[in-house]
Amino acid sequence: MQWRNHSNSYGIISIGLHWLLAIALLAMFFVGTWMVDLSYYSEWYHRAPELHKAAGVVILLLMVVRLIWRWSNPRPAPLGKVKWQNRSAELLHQLFYLLVILIAVSGYLISTAEGKGIDVFGLFTLPALNWQFELQADRAGIVHKYLAWAFMLLVGLHLGAALKHHFINRDNTLKRMLKPLKGDIHADS
Repeated sequence: MQWRNHSNSYGIISIGLHWLLAIALLAMFFVGTWMVDLSYYSEWYHRAPELHKAAGVVILLLMVVRLIWRWSNPRPAPLGKVKWQNRSAELLHQLFYLLVILIAVSGYLISTAEGKGIDVFGLFTLPALNWQFELQADRAGIVHKYLAWAFMLLVGLHLGAALKHHFINRDNTLKRMLKPLKGDIHADS
């Protein structure tokens, strides 16, 4: 089993972090859109936001791990031959990382607007800042919402590009993010 990335393939750590974060971030988006419409009398009215906050902290920590892993491993060369598409793919990934961090920061500002920290599944509490700004929860909430929607638009673009590579280009771009590939992987294999 290949743990680390190679010049032509992703390792199991990169693949695992990719899919774990992908599932977690999609779940967070759908839970977030669901919970804002909960009635005060719903049994989830208080519980869902607490879980959402705690999961957000864990996701941010996983994103930091993913970035460290990405910076400490070789990245497989792109299989596409069109330079602007390869550059666009790199830019898209950088935007993903930036958006996840900004979504987490805006979520933190919403959650700590009343000066209380975030309880992370009873393991630890992420403290609030010693200062808050006027209408912090409202302003950060608007930013959080639009960043989350922007993230989802990029997810759609990313998914479309992966499917294009798989069905039109018929290269291994998608396959190598599903499992480590053995041997010399070429764009036409």
